[in-house]
Amino acid sequence: MSGPAYRNGDGPQDQGDGLPRVPNQRDQSGTPRGLPAPVDPPAPPPSPHPGLPPYDHGTLKSLLGAWALAVCSRDESLAVEDHLTDCAACADEALRLRDAVRLLHHEDSLDLDPLLRARVLEGCLGRRPARIPVPEWAGPYDAEAARLDALLRDLGDNYWQEPVELRWYDGAPVTRKVTVGQVIAHLATVDGLLAAALDLPGTDRPAGLDLPLDPAGRTDALWTAQRTAAEKGAELRDTWRGQSHALLRTVSFAGGGAAAIGVDYGSFTLPLKDAFVDRAFECWIHAGDIAEAVAYPYDPPAPRNLNRMIDLAARMLPTALAVRRRDGLADSAARLADAGTPGRSLLLDIEGAGGGRWCLPLDSPGAVASQDHTVAQVALDGVEFCQLAAGHLEPERIAVGQSGDRAVIRDVLYAAASLSRL
Repeated sequence: MSGPAYRNGDGPQDQGDGLPRVPNQRDQSGTPRGLPAPVDPPAPPPSPHPGLPPYDHGTLKSLLGAWALAVCSRDESLAVEDHLTDCAACADEALRLRDAVRLLHHEDSLDLDPLLRARVLEGCLGRRPARIPVPEWAGPYDAEAARLDALLRDLGDNYWQEPVELRWYDGAPVTRKVTVGQVIAHLATVDGLLAAALDLPGTDRPAGLDLPLDPAGRTDALWTAQRTAAEKGAELRDTWRGQSHALLRTVSFAGGGAAAIGVDYGSFTLPLKDAFVDRAFECWIHAGDIAEAVAYPYDPPAPRNLNRMIDLAARMLPTALAVRRRDGLADSAARLADAGTPGRSLLLDIEGAGGGRWCLPLDSPGAVASQDHTVAQVALDGVEFCQLAAGHLEPERIAVGQSGDRAVIRDVLYAAASLSRL
């Protein structure tokens, strides 16, 4: 009987002694006879960071997501980055994860830069001047009214009843809760004082309503009359904005002669060029009040416009200080100084964009300020100085650099706060 057939090399092997042997017989070491001994895998190259704990491939691959999000520890990050130099598959995966992480980041705000309009107009006018330009002293009002109008349009009609806190300083901080609509009505009715000085028809009040000249009394009378009116927010904005456009057109056509026209505020009078800067200041401050109420970012004016506002407040300080002395509210004693003669002075250094230096007379608004007669010096940030003049910062709480007569400095800071009003 014939035995089983084996393929070549599969059956028992004849070693020459006639005795078959079992295939794949192992020796005492456990290695099959006739096969090469196993070779140990090559040792990994030494890490450039010998102090790091060892990580296997699986662990490092699982850390790629955390590494792409930058939330790995320092040791893990170093280990992953070393591994990426040797493993092409993990390097490709790391790149894909990093691209995905970029998609998770918040996009930059799509809101336009509030100063973009001013820069575009400046560039256009530099190439082709306007046939009838807006006077330079009316520029701040033009810019700030446009910025406020853009804010109102961005907020939409749902915000007109949003509560806003108006603040000013009257010997102590004063606050009043109003709505966004009431703030715009207030701006429109005080702008009406400029319209009256220019003999423009009054669009700032309901027909037949007689308003006083005092801004606070004028505003209270208008708010009382509007409680029974059903005027919508968009109509309020159009009324205010239409009047501001009319003011700018009128002074543009009037030329330089309009700058000296007096604007009666009831208890004081300002030249029209200063009244326009005052209205620009109010637009900025109250736009900031509205923006704060609705958590909307709002930047200070452009440096050139901010400088005009600071200059107006600085020039009004000597008169405000004289009023406080007349009312017995000043700590520093006044000295007699004839109009036109040098007297004691204070150096006001305003830092930051729009800043500068002002030398102010202390003893009489009509005296001549002189650095040779300086008795005190004050340094303030430009925006904080404006916030002080608006009554939004208290004199005791403002950061100020000072040297010289402390009583004089205190009086000047309180005089700046007294410039504020509703």
